[in-house]
Amino acid sequence: MDLESIPGVGAKTARALDELDDPERALENGDVAALASAPGVTVGRAARIARGAIRREHDDPGSFLATDRAREIYRQALSLCQDRTVTDYAAHRLETLYPSPRRSRIEEVQEFSRRAIERDPHPDVLEALEGVEPLERPDDVRVRDRCLATTDAERYAEARETIPELSVEIVEDAQGLAELARGYSTVVAIDESFAGVEVEGDVQVRPDALADPADVVPERPLAFFARNRKRLRAAVAVHRAVGGGGSGDANSQLDATVDLDALENGLERLDDDGTVAGDPELDRLTVAVDDLDAVAGVAESVANDRLREAIEKRDVTIEGADLLSLVERGAGVDSLLSRELADEFDAAVEAAREHLIDALDLDVGEAELARHVFGDEPTFPVERDENATARLREELTVARDRRAAQLKRDLAADLAAQREGAQDLVRSALELDVELAVARFARDFECTMPEFVWDGDDAEEIGFAIEGGRSPVLEEPLEEIEPVDYAVSGTTLLSGVNSGGKTSTLDLVASVVVLAHVGLPVPAEGVRLRRFDDVHYHAKTQGTLDAGAFESTVREFAALATGGEGSLVLVDELESITEPGASAKIIAGILEALAENGATAVFVSHLAGEIREMAAIDVAVDGIEAVGLVDGKLEVNRSPVKDHLARSTPELIVEKLAQDGNAAFYDRLLEKFE
Repeated sequence: MDLESIPGVGAKTARALDELDDPERALENGDVAALASAPGVTVGRAARIARGAIRREHDDPGSFLATDRAREIYRQALSLCQDRTVTDYAAHRLETLYPSPRRSRIEEVQEFSRRAIERDPHPDVLEALEGVEPLERPDDVRVRDRCLATTDAERYAEARETIPELSVEIVEDAQGLAELARGYSTVVAIDESFAGVEVEGDVQVRPDALADPADVVPERPLAFFARNRKRLRAAVAVHRAVGGGGSGDANSQLDATVDLDALENGLERLDDDGTVAGDPELDRLTVAVDDLDAVAGVAESVANDRLREAIEKRDVTIEGADLLSLVERGAGVDSLLSRELADEFDAAVEAAREHLIDALDLDVGEAELARHVFGDEPTFPVERDENATARLREELTVARDRRAAQLKRDLAADLAAQREGAQDLVRSALELDVELAVARFARDFECTMPEFVWDGDDAEEIGFAIEGGRSPVLEEPLEEIEPVDYAVSGTTLLSGVNSGGKTSTLDLVASVVVLAHVGLPVPAEGVRLRRFDDVHYHAKTQGTLDAGAFESTVREFAALATGGEGSLVLVDELESITEPGASAKIIAGILEALAENGATAVFVSHLAGEIREMAAIDVAVDGIEAVGLVDGKLEVNRSPVKDHLARSTPELIVEKLAQDGNAAFYDRLLEKFE
């Protein structure tokens, strides 16, 4: 796949995407989490890339939302789904859902939506989702105590690319390996030619090292899992909540390609810094190395305190000849101790040794080395043997590092085998949040899946038919919104009183049509509609336009009228752009052109009667009828009445006044409305 052919993907982004394990699969599936794991690609950027790839796949021109108001309706409707997400990922992922004129794309998302609305947004699942985020790829792993060695320049380049965490050195022969071994704890020779070579130091001949990087540098998988511990644990919690806290039916389950217990066990054995945790032997050796000097110092004090106490309690008698002999030989207190306090000295040294062994919890072999830290020769004060201490420290350090390396390799092998499954685990949890957002939107707005009348299935006989629709963009509680029934085929004028709901009806129609073409459920009891090529929604203009703006507006309708087949055109009080008389003529001409091109159009207008008289075709007029005035407020039937020119608010007011007196005058005014 030519990644640069995707809209919005340049050479730099294409190189970043190439680093993914399977960029084509991620793009085909709209997998925002996988795309966002590419270096330098944010989740928002990943959503835009996925959207571009989807459009390319479906040959989508990307021009379905043809006006600012249409785009605004889409953003408002989409934000209602995004408001119901738990994770930032899901909010961005919803950006890949957009209105399309392509049947293949609509049906693709419809399949997703039908699955989504069956989901149970259980509180336990939503709570567990709060900790889930896309996985991160640690790019700062460097290991400095090991290196790779080769004699071949090509193998050198391959090694640097395959295992960038380690230094790669070029050597000429075994002597070169020996020199490297003096500077590194471990040297891994990756050439077959080094087989059988023996050099001093830890030199491993591993021709297959590049095929199994995790064994050579276990820090790689460990760093990945350490960096993502919280995310993975949260994803496990989501899967467990879905299985245990949801509805329990098949639709509430998630596919998990990883053993959850094994993954949790592996994460439990891993510290946040990528080291192995929870191994008693490693903990023992680590503490022994760290505490050796301090414990040896205490052991010295133990011996000296006992010896001092013994000396203080003893009366030592030395005959003059013996004292003279000791002085002549240059002997000191050590000789005195050896002769007079040998048993006490041995006991004090043994106490020091036992303290050292017990405090550091040394095993039998280590204890034997520890006994040499305090020698048998009498001396006061008792002091440790630094050479013996260094040998013990070296032995403990080697044992600790060997144990840590083996544990790392074992744990890395366990976790590396689960990496793909772990990625699927998090990805499915994040995608679940997307589905649950759609499910919550569908429930909150009592949505249903719309029925499309596809091209060739008598699509020209229908525009849209909405039953029990409630506009989702109204800032009112759903229970306070009166459901609306409205169906239109061809071009129609919508009349009605001020504040009767004409604009809200256009918003409802736009929302339903846009959401349907996204492939999402729509806020209605039932919807049947044709596939539209685009939506043109022109909102009400505030005030009369100047000549330039008027000309621009008319040009827009001229282009639409000559190529608007398959379009949905929604216009709110176009007459406000100029004088009422001229507006009626212009609107009549626009409706004629749209009707000829097979567009579906709803024009809200207070000039419906005048427009119908001026049009050269039969223009349908629907009306949102006001039932009357109750306590000064309009009482309205929000569902438009077909083929009915609705009465205006002034007419209703005059009619009410006629009932209160001076009927002759008010009747004369009412005659003007006929």
